[in-house]
Amino acid sequence: MLGKTAVEVRADGVAVVTINNPPLNLLSVDGIFYSVDLSSYFVLSCSVHDYSPTDAWNYQLVILSLKESIEGALIRDDVKAIVITGSRGKFSAGFNVTAFGGTQGKMTKMELGFMSIQIVTDTLEAARKPFVAAIEGPAFGGGLEIALACHARISTSSAQLGLTELQYGILPGLGGTQRLPRLVGLSKALEMILMSKRVDGKEARILSLVDTIAPADKFLEVACQWALDIVERRRPWVISLYRTDKLESLAEARAILKSARLEVQGQNPNVVHPLVCIDVIEQGIVSSPRKALRKEAEALQELRQSSTCRSLVHVFFAQRQIFKIPVISKMNLLPRKIVKVAVVGGGLMSSEIATMLVLSNYQVILKETNKKHLIDAISIVEENLQNRVKNGRATQEGLEKSLSLLEGVLDYGKFKDVDLVIEAESESLSLKQEIFSNLEKCCPLHCIFTSNISTFSVKLVGERTKSQHRIAGIHFFCLSPVMPLMEIVHTESTSPQVIVDLIDFGRKMRKTPIMVSDWKGYSVTSMLLTYLHVAVLLAERGVDVYRIDQALKSFGMQVGPFRMIDMVGLQIFVVISKKFVESLPDRSYKPHLIPILQQDNREGERSGKGFYNYDNCGKVSPDPELSEYMKTARDASNVTIDSKLTKLSDSEMVEMILFPALNEACRMISDGVVIRSSDLDVASVLGMGFPAYRGGIIYWSDSFGSKYICSRLENWSKAYGGFFQPCNYIMERSAKNISLTSETRQAKSQL
Repeated sequence: MLGKTAVEVRADGVAVVTINNPPLNLLSVDGIFYSVDLSSYFVLSCSVHDYSPTDAWNYQLVILSLKESIEGALIRDDVKAIVITGSRGKFSAGFNVTAFGGTQGKMTKMELGFMSIQIVTDTLEAARKPFVAAIEGPAFGGGLEIALACHARISTSSAQLGLTELQYGILPGLGGTQRLPRLVGLSKALEMILMSKRVDGKEARILSLVDTIAPADKFLEVACQWALDIVERRRPWVISLYRTDKLESLAEARAILKSARLEVQGQNPNVVHPLVCIDVIEQGIVSSPRKALRKEAEALQELRQSSTCRSLVHVFFAQRQIFKIPVISKMNLLPRKIVKVAVVGGGLMSSEIATMLVLSNYQVILKETNKKHLIDAISIVEENLQNRVKNGRATQEGLEKSLSLLEGVLDYGKFKDVDLVIEAESESLSLKQEIFSNLEKCCPLHCIFTSNISTFSVKLVGERTKSQHRIAGIHFFCLSPVMPLMEIVHTESTSPQVIVDLIDFGRKMRKTPIMVSDWKGYSVTSMLLTYLHVAVLLAERGVDVYRIDQALKSFGMQVGPFRMIDMVGLQIFVVISKKFVESLPDRSYKPHLIPILQQDNREGERSGKGFYNYDNCGKVSPDPELSEYMKTARDASNVTIDSKLTKLSDSEMVEMILFPALNEACRMISDGVVIRSSDLDVASVLGMGFPAYRGGIIYWSDSFGSKYICSRLENWSKAYGGFFQPCNYIMERSAKNISLTSETRQAKSQL
C-alpha cells in the first residue's frame, strides 16, 4: 500500500475507501499543501524550496494509492460495493497548487491520459461494482472530479463542491469538463466552471449534482446503503460520462457555448484558458466524451506551463505569504475578539468607514465634533445603505439591522467599552495628537488606537500617549468592496498581539491585510495615487480620458483610473492626495482638473456626475461635456495639448501610467517598508485592480527587465519632470541588469 488511503470492509459487503492525507486530503504528497480552493495554507513537512513540482510521481501519489485501494476492493469476493470518502470531515480539496505552473516537459499520450482515463474513467467509473461518493466538507477540483465519476453522490448540507481550476489558469483535468455538464446541464456547468463557483450541499442537491442530502452523523451510513441499493437494483447505476438527459439539444448547446465565448472575450480578451475550456466541453458534446477526455488532458498539459498559470499561482502563494509575519507567526498568538469599534471624525471618510463596519456586523460608535456634522455623517451612512437596497445588494430588513448597529455621539462617554478606535480626522497633526491623548483617558486598557490617514507617521501621532504598544495605522483602499485591501502600519513599538488582532479584524471585514512599516510616511496608497496622478497628467495634456480608461481596461485593470476616481469620489481622492502632493512634490502631480469638476458638484458616482455620467439604475456612460472642463483646466494652468502624448499607442500609454507606480513600489522595497516584494504584487491586485493573471506589478516588471523600465522613466523624466525620475533601486538594478523581483532587502522592522 502507498499509504494515502485506507480500506475498511464492512459486514454488509461495502468497502469504505477513505482518502487519508490530512489536513485537506489533497491529491498529492507531504510538503507545503496549498489547496487549490481554500484560502488557508498548511505547512506539513518541508519548505516550498524542498518540494519539486517537476516530479509527476509526487503529484499522483495519493491518486495512485486510491487506484490501488479501489483495485484491491474490486477483486475481493466479499465486497459488493465501494464508498469513497475523506478523513476528518473533508472529502478532498483537490490537487495542491504546487502541481500547477511548472516547467514539466511534454508527456507521452499514455502519461497524458493516465489519471483521467486509466484511473478515474476505466478503473473507477467502468468498474463492475458500484461506487458512491460520501461527501463532507470540501470537494474541490480533482476531489470533486473523482466524486463525479462515482455512480452516486451523497453529501451533507454544508459540504462545498466546485471546480475552481480556472482561477489558476488551467482547466479541470480529471474529466470535470465532461461529467459536470451531463449532471447539472450545460448552462449551469459553464457558470460553475468559468466562474470557479462553489455550491453547498443544498444547492448541489437542487442541481442534481448530488443524489441526496444526509446529516453529518449519518451520511456515511446513507452512502453505504445507497451503494447496496444499486447492487440490488433499487437505485439506478448511473455512468455520468454518458448521460445525455441533462444536455440541451445540439443547436441549443452550440448557442449557449457561443454566448459563453463572447462573454469571456468581452470580459477578458487577454486570457485563453476559459476559451480552451469551452472548446473541450464542446468537443464532448458534438463528438465523443471519451475523445474529449484526451483533449482535456492535452489542454491541461499546455495550460499548466503557460505564463497565465505561472502568474496566477504566484499571486496565490503571495496572498498566503502575506499572513506570514516574521517572528510573530512563530508566537502562536490568538486574536482577541473585537466587538465594538469607534470611528472619530473625518466627515465623508468616517461615514464610509462606518458603513463598512456595520456591513461587517460590528457595533459602531461614530463621533463627530458638532451636531450638524454628526447628522450629516449618519445621513451618508443611511444613504450608502439605501443605495445597496436600490441596487439589490441588500434588503430593507438588512438595512435596518445595519443601522441598529450604529450610534452617533459628540463626546467620549460611550468609549469605555470599545475594542478598537479608528481615527479619521482632518490632516492636522496637533488635532490627531489631542484625539489620541483623549482616547488613552477614555478607552479601556485593551483598546487598540489606529489612524486612518496616511500622511503622518503613526509614531508621531501617538507620541503624547503612554500607549505606543497599542497604536497602529489602518488604511482602507478606495473604501470599496471592489478593492479588498487593508493596510496595517506598525511602528517598532506596536505589540505583536495588536498586529494579530488587526489582521483578524481585516479578514473578518473581507479585506486582505498587508503589513507596512511606519517609515517616512510611506504607504501602499502612494503606489495607487501615483498611478491615478499620471493618468490625470496625460488627460490634462490632451489624451482622451475614455481612451486612457479603455487602454488600462484592455490591459486587464479591473477599472480604469478615471472610473476608479469616480468610484472613490472626488472629495475623498482630494483628501487622500492633498498631503501626498504637499509632502512629496517631486514624486506627485497636482491635478488642475479635479477642483474645476468639483465646482460644478461633479463628485463622481455618488453625485451622478464625475468623469462619467451615472443614471438612477447605476448605468455608466461617457460625458460629452467633459471636454469643456478639460479646456477650462488647461487654460487655468497654462498647460497645452502635447501631440506626442496624444499619439501614444495603447501599450505605450499603459507603460507610461504604470511604470511610475512600479517606481513608487520599488522605493518601498528599497526602504524596507514592506516585508517582501510579493506583498506589493498582492497590493497592486487587490488595491489597484491590477490583473492577477499578470502576477502583480512587481512580477509583471520581469516581462520588460530593469534596463528597459529605467530607460523609459528617464526619458519621460527629461520631458515631463522629476515625477518620472527612476528611484535608486531601479537605477542600481538597471546598471547590473538585475531583476526587480529579486529579494535583497529586509523590512525596516521584522516585528
